[in-house]
Amino acid sequence: MPHSSPSLLILGTRGIPAAHGGFETFAEKLALFLAGRGWRVGVYCQEEVPAVTRRFRSETWRGIELIHTQVASSGPRATLEFDWHCVRDAARRQAVSLVLGYNGAVFLPYLRLAGRKILTNMDGIEWRRPKWSLPVRGWFWANEWIAAWSSNRLVADHPVIGDHLATRRPRSATAVIPYGGEPVESAPEAPLAALGLDSGRYLVSIARIEPDNSILSLVESFSRKPRGRKLVVLGTFSEANAYHRQVKSAAGPEVIMPGAIYDAEIVQALRFHARGYMHGHTVGGTNPSLVEALWAGNPVIAHDNPYNRWTAGAAGLFFNDDSSCEAAIENLLGDDALAARLKAAALARAQKAFTWQTVLEAYEREALALMDRVPRPAMQPTGVVSNKPR
Repeated sequence: MPHSSPSLLILGTRGIPAAHGGFETFAEKLALFLAGRGWRVGVYCQEEVPAVTRRFRSETWRGIELIHTQVASSGPRATLEFDWHCVRDAARRQAVSLVLGYNGAVFLPYLRLAGRKILTNMDGIEWRRPKWSLPVRGWFWANEWIAAWSSNRLVADHPVIGDHLATRRPRSATAVIPYGGEPVESAPEAPLAALGLDSGRYLVSIARIEPDNSILSLVESFSRKPRGRKLVVLGTFSEANAYHRQVKSAAGPEVIMPGAIYDAEIVQALRFHARGYMHGHTVGGTNPSLVEALWAGNPVIAHDNPYNRWTAGAAGLFFNDDSSCEAAIENLLGDDALAARLKAAALARAQKAFTWQTVLEAYEREALALMDRVPRPAMQPTGVVSNKPR
């Protein structure tokens, strides 16, 4: 084995320390994990400025190189410019490139032609989301194909995503590695009091307020009659958005909409003390928020699809319309034994499938295999990568 430290660059996120979402949280976890094991790790961080004065600027944070990359634009254009400059810089470095998502995959052939090894987490099947216009869905569809064939190795965060990617590349080109989480053993009740909530007497939903997350169905089903409990819907609402107005109009007096809350301790407390977690996502892979709900011991009421059934397992009550959603709500609120059984199942499922240690070790082994430092990992029936070489 070579004596030099292995190197990894992380592309495709807004950067770390994490402040934006699931990919950023994962990037931070992986970067710290690998740095602690002797890797040289660089993470590209997007910096939007009025005018570019210094395209790249590096600083060290907890043993990780943060590669601040300036772009003088905003919105989708800024993201594309950022992706291009990250790829351009990564092509000059001797490191495996871990790309999170494929929205900017159009630039990956440049990186591959430069002789760099590319490991891409393919995220969800973005082009299937009905919220996007046809041109945008076409862009995502094309980029999915480009990423699939430009990358040396693909990562699916869910077995169903792995099945989908097998229609793009041979199945052996994809590793299935889910998202991770950590146990939540306690949480303060003060954040509850601020919202007028009592521990164990409310349900919570944490998601973007979008049709493919079934937020309207969740709110309508809960609001059909008085329940003596609350439903907390976390997410950003805009009066300019017709769907957001529809959700608000459907909400009964027991529905609380505090907006988006980004304080991790408050969000964790809202999960930990909830009677259950409502998850209406209809597309995507292993959803980070659902995994975090399992680690908090939340019984789950989820839209009935293969993504959610695999993730939640025995911790879930599943619905496919407003009537079955309301039935699941009534069952969970009215049956203490059921709630206790689902809580135990949630913790067991989290511990079995979604530990950070297992997830991060799997990524490390994939990167080492691309550097020819270890054999390719074998796949397990659960979809989690084994640490045992073939």
